[in-house]
Amino acid sequence: MPSTEPVGATEPLRVSILTQGRYLIVSIHTALDDSQMVRLQRDLIDQVGRQRSRGIIVDLSTLDVVDSFATRTLTQLAHAAQLRGAVTVIVGISPEIAIAMTQLSLQLDFVYTSLDLEEGLARLGELTAASEREASTDRGDDDH
Repeated sequence: MPSTEPVGATEPLRVSILTQGRYLIVSIHTALDDSQMVRLQRDLIDQVGRQRSRGIIVDLSTLDVVDSFATRTLTQLAHAAQLRGAVTVIVGISPEIAIAMTQLSLQLDFVYTSLDLEEGLARLGELTAASEREASTDRGDDDH
């Protein structure tokens, strides 16, 4: 009997997902096909909820190409993560990919970008600290 799972669904993703505090750090090692990108998106959104993550960093530094489907999937990931209380920062976009994305008018909405992992962690720290300050102000937790 033929499998009903999409092609690539049982193939392991060539992606590392590490936890650092309340952040998930995702390193994509090789280009992913469309079904693998969707699977990564679902896995990450699930992990945000299970681990109560406040931020996600996606490192694209090893990729040569980011197509329109990958861009749209990363945007959807960031939007879904935001709805679940996590901020997304993309790091490692090469100059060639950045130029190609602008030439093709590809946009990463709901996403912050930083040059590398170090800057991405710093940016995530600033963003999550600011959102936690806003949340405590909204609840009236000020000490003033």
